[in-house]
Amino acid sequence: MSDEHSQTPAGPSEGGTSVPLSDGRIVISVDAMGGDRGPAAVVAGIARSAKKNPRVAFILHGNAADLKRLVNRRKHLRGRCEIRDAKDTVKMTDKPSQVVRHGRDTSMWSTLESVRNGEATVAVSCGNTGALMALSMIRLRKLPGVNRPAIAVLWPSRNPSGFNVMLDVGADVRADEDDLLQFALMGASYARNGMAIEHPRIGLLNVGTEENKGRAELKSAHDMIEAAAPNAGFEFVGFVEGGDIPGDSCDVIVTDGFTGNVAIKTGEGTAKLIGDLLKEAFKFSPLSRIAALLALTSMRRLQKRIDPRRVNGGVFLGLNGTVVKSHGSADATGVAAAVKLAFQLAQKDLANKIKARVASATVPEQDAAAVTKVAE
Repeated sequence: MSDEHSQTPAGPSEGGTSVPLSDGRIVISVDAMGGDRGPAAVVAGIARSAKKNPRVAFILHGNAADLKRLVNRRKHLRGRCEIRDAKDTVKMTDKPSQVVRHGRDTSMWSTLESVRNGEATVAVSCGNTGALMALSMIRLRKLPGVNRPAIAVLWPSRNPSGFNVMLDVGADVRADEDDLLQFALMGASYARNGMAIEHPRIGLLNVGTEENKGRAELKSAHDMIEAAAPNAGFEFVGFVEGGDIPGDSCDVIVTDGFTGNVAIKTGEGTAKLIGDLLKEAFKFSPLSRIAALLALTSMRRLQKRIDPRRVNGGVFLGLNGTVVKSHGSADATGVAAAVKLAFQLAQKDLANKIKARVASATVPEQDAAAVTKVAE
């Protein structure tokens, strides 16, 4: 890494406090160039958000000439979208180390810089996940006390909210007992502030629910999370299994990045397989085609319920500022969902609440209650 790109100015912006424009809007920094569908899908997505939510505004990063042309076509973005020119784009095939060394002129770097400088509250990108995490750690830095940031996603479940939070799903393949405790604290804060679950239930993913099962670090993490639960304002339900991920036994599933990433990719692949098999079944015979017509309303309801575009956005937790990673293939609906999530987290001041929550686990017990008040 060159000296120019390895150095960072001292004292980066905390990024946790909302940064409204003069008219009271919350500003979201958006990488327009990173997705598979290009800037047109991103601009269409933020235009949908702007139409539905008059309190949101954007700093849009990418090729200025292209973005001006696209933005000028969207009446809901007039006066609510500032464009920042960025010459280069981070490709899906780029290695994170290369982006860290040579990515200063990219739209992804510029997007994160707006959060770092306090111009925006949350960053949104459809780009390369590894590169986005690497740049986020370099430019925004980790919160004090956080060993490893985590990526949290919403998983369709039987809970009243319709979803569970799962983390980590790929920020780092390793996690020891201290990391898993921090994931539990951050996941509880996300569930409380992002999903309005006042007293979230935390489960630790394992190969069985018995306390004597699993690796040594999982057993240690079990005891540490259980001890932290009273002061941290969540209920620890103990070990959970893979079948509980879409269930209703907990609200937050804690695991390491390797296991979490395998689980989420397996779930996505299985959902696609079931969808394809249903289509084949309904095309099998004339009677099955008639059945498909009769079930059309229910099938559309089901499709909307499990549509990944409507819960699009993995959240990077544990940084000085919030970053929402949208699916690379997101269309306008997916981008709008990611922006909606970013806005909600900006309103709740999530980064600072996670900072206080992590701090409450490292201070003496008599002081924990005072720190915890800040995290609520």
